[in-house]
Amino acid sequence: MTVPVITDVRITPVAFADPPLLNAAGVHEPLVLRSIVEVRTDTGLTGLGETYGDADILALLRRAGEAVIGATPYRVGRLFPVLAAALGAGDPDAPTGMTRKLLATIVAPFDTAFHDLQGQIAGVPVWALLGGRQRDAVDYSGYLFYKWDRHPGAQPDAWGAALDAEAIVAQAQRMIDTWGFRSLKLKGGVFPPDQEAEAIERLHEAFPEVPLRVDPNGTWDVRTAVRIASRLEHALEYYEDPTPGIPAMAEVAQQTSLPLATNMCVVEQGHINEGFRRDAVQVVLIDHHYWGGFRPSMQLAATCAAMNVGISMHSNSHLGISLAAMLHLGASVEKLDYALDTHWPWKRAEDDVVADTSHLTIRKGAITVPDRPGLGVEIDESRLQRLHEAYVETTIRRRDDTGYIRQFQPDFDSRLPRWFEEDAR
Repeated sequence: MTVPVITDVRITPVAFADPPLLNAAGVHEPLVLRSIVEVRTDTGLTGLGETYGDADILALLRRAGEAVIGATPYRVGRLFPVLAAALGAGDPDAPTGMTRKLLATIVAPFDTAFHDLQGQIAGVPVWALLGGRQRDAVDYSGYLFYKWDRHPGAQPDAWGAALDAEAIVAQAQRMIDTWGFRSLKLKGGVFPPDQEAEAIERLHEAFPEVPLRVDPNGTWDVRTAVRIASRLEHALEYYEDPTPGIPAMAEVAQQTSLPLATNMCVVEQGHINEGFRRDAVQVVLIDHHYWGGFRPSMQLAATCAAMNVGISMHSNSHLGISLAAMLHLGASVEKLDYALDTHWPWKRAEDDVVADTSHLTIRKGAITVPDRPGLGVEIDESRLQRLHEAYVETTIRRRDDTGYIRQFQPDFDSRLPRWFEEDAR
């Protein structure tokens, strides 16, 4: 058999509309930036990847793309050392130079594209390459946000404002009615802790059979996190990053029965030993975008299973390529304990680069695992160009939720933590 060789890599920055979703860092800007990676072979196949679109990431992706020309998609296991050398990363575990997390972020879309190519060559889905399908459908959680009714100077969006518990319950009802979500997550760190705890209690009253989770993104100090945990123990399935850092999370874990989840303090290999040894986290939210793609994510999942640490998956604002990759990973992980996060409902249906997203539809809170070869998605060139033109026209070149909110709230406090127990007295 002739082994395909990579002959070209195209990196296309794109931008798509995003609602004004509030979070610990500030508020989402009007446009999300993403990078679309297309890896082409001499046999006419194209493998796809998707990742962040900030200018510094884009520049590194382009250098990385040059480094994989002439390789085969079966060299996926060499991506870390090859790209580390090409990018001058040196030792990614050293205290200076490029961090391993940044290197993994650059590796990830190429890992995804290489697996996509392997699946197309073999005529099998990516999940088959990762060890087989463990489930026929992957569950997702409805992602709730406090939000403004519009971006300043724009027309109101279709969702309207959500600035109190009543509006959050209404948003949850819409999520359930439209997509059938069977679990819900509230993005916190926006309002005082007791106000957000009230929203969780109201959600629990309205949907008593629906598992709930809250993510304050490290905005609470240890004592606040412990107090709110006691208040919400009856309502939450897990408690995500209530306070920042492994030592503080370990303190909270000693004082609550709630499982603590993270996508903030265990986010690269160097964090695993301390995080697990100190029992700071009981659930890890895997994100293939910054763990380095499918291979490192599957390795992390195996480590979590061996250490009896639960597994879910983290999401950021994304397009169809990332959702497809997440779906294949979720289908393949043997021990998947919780529904996965996704921002998919917050994206307009017409804003994508994928030709056909019908098989990525969320029904009854889940997406059916596809049988199409590779990732099972293809680029629509006209859609890609439309979103690329949106990128060219915007002045945004890196995500900056804090800078954006300070245009309207100059005194916005971005410290972590920023709510302390004495503030509640």
